[in-house]
Amino acid sequence: MSVLEIKNLSHRYDEKQLFDKANLTVNNGEHIGVVGLNGVGKSTFINIIDKRISQDEGEVNYLSGIRRGYLDQHATLDPTLTVMDYLSGAFDYLYEKSFILEDIYEQMNVAQGDELDRLIKKSSKLSEELVEEGFYDLDSKIKKVANGLGVNKFGYNTVIGTLSGGERAKLMLSRLLLTENDIMLLDEPTNFLDIEHVDWLVKYLNSFKKTFLVISHDAAFLDKVCKFIVNIENGRIKKYSGNYSQFLVQREEDARQYEDEYRRQQAEIKRLNDYIERNKARASTAKMAHSRQKMLDRMDVLQKPFEITECSFSFPYTDVNAKEFFKTKKLTVGYDKPLVSGIDILMNSRDKLWIRGTNGVGKTTFIKTILRKIKALEGSFFIHPEARILYLEQEVTFDDAAMTAVDYYSLNRPMDNVKQVRQALAQVGIKGETATRPLVKLSGGEQVRVRLSVLTKSSSNLLILDEPTNHLDSVAKAALMNAIKEYDGAVILVSHEREFALKICNLIFDAKPVE
Repeated sequence: MSVLEIKNLSHRYDEKQLFDKANLTVNNGEHIGVVGLNGVGKSTFINIIDKRISQDEGEVNYLSGIRRGYLDQHATLDPTLTVMDYLSGAFDYLYEKSFILEDIYEQMNVAQGDELDRLIKKSSKLSEELVEEGFYDLDSKIKKVANGLGVNKFGYNTVIGTLSGGERAKLMLSRLLLTENDIMLLDEPTNFLDIEHVDWLVKYLNSFKKTFLVISHDAAFLDKVCKFIVNIENGRIKKYSGNYSQFLVQREEDARQYEDEYRRQQAEIKRLNDYIERNKARASTAKMAHSRQKMLDRMDVLQKPFEITECSFSFPYTDVNAKEFFKTKKLTVGYDKPLVSGIDILMNSRDKLWIRGTNGVGKTTFIKTILRKIKALEGSFFIHPEARILYLEQEVTFDDAAMTAVDYYSLNRPMDNVKQVRQALAQVGIKGETATRPLVKLSGGEQVRVRLSVLTKSSSNLLILDEPTNHLDSVAKAALMNAIKEYDGAVILVSHEREFALKICNLIFDAKPVE
């Protein structure tokens, strides 16, 4: 049974044609991954089907009565609510029923005769509904989901205003899962999840009986949870059966066929245009030329095949050779109270360290401590005096809404000329008009590429990368992995992507919370 029909969807965003008469059918119970390279319009697509953005043309139709929920990691939450208040809000409709039931019980104390019989029947019906919908077990139901995603680690009585961005994202995902909508729309749900919580989410989604569409650049995650893949490319939305690995094989063949079809059509368009130009002026052939023009006007012109934007990263290295390049001794990090304590790490100048641990445990706090942005609570650390550090923060907001990629690069490297700026951006796949669009209008992956374009121009011998793969597509992720592997210096990597980290790092530190 179809629960969502998309017909002839067309939409432009910032002068870029994202969808051109695209179609898609989503059936009940399908588990769908939404994929495509950075900038093709995946998040725009999700916003359109959630009715947050109005499409230029076409229809987005849901089966009557379908309830949908959207994971919007940028949503604003009431900072005064506690974690439990927010999660309980997923069941406001049940609490409303319970309030009505309590009111009926009050009325029954004074009612008589037929009125009392009516109230008894009504209360019995409401009571049965509350039992069937699990109202009296809500606390355990909420905690089962929230604990699975690690929400219990930052406390149910904690006020939302004190949570980090990653903790808020976990909280929003927990509430969305609790609502049990008919269709869930998930945009990069694993970006702020730790490995153990990604594993829990995989089990949850695989047992989910209803429908979901999930945007993710994590191939291993998509392989585990998806039975269908929707690929956005060349203005089309195409649905494939199978997981992500199976899709890749099919997509390669489809891409070849599309390119052949495009070339044939372009040749036909050229032939028709040539005929029209030669014959439109002569009276004897003008009618035929007009007929050819009508054929051209009716033609459904294919978009130029999407060119995979190749990118490469390379981190210049400043030589240093040390057996004790970075060292910590019983280091404790935190703010008002300790988050991680007793940290003992020893790295030489070639080691690559993966820091893993639950979200909110203090991985980013550890990084800020060794960068001397905040003070250590206890213990000590040593960084070689010849260390030259490059740091990629997990998330960056751009205060100037008009700032472009060119502006950002030039601000950080003012000595580079226009040609050097453009070359550096093109190297990471930011080309043409993309380089002059406001950064806030670029995809998350494109924004990360812009930031990396600046980092790759400075020599270093220690890279500190905090979740560098967030938002990056498969092409950019592979290029980044190669660059880190080829880098001769030391690396400290925070990442929730197990496969990515294990292919790079020879050391692992498990950040565990203070008991």
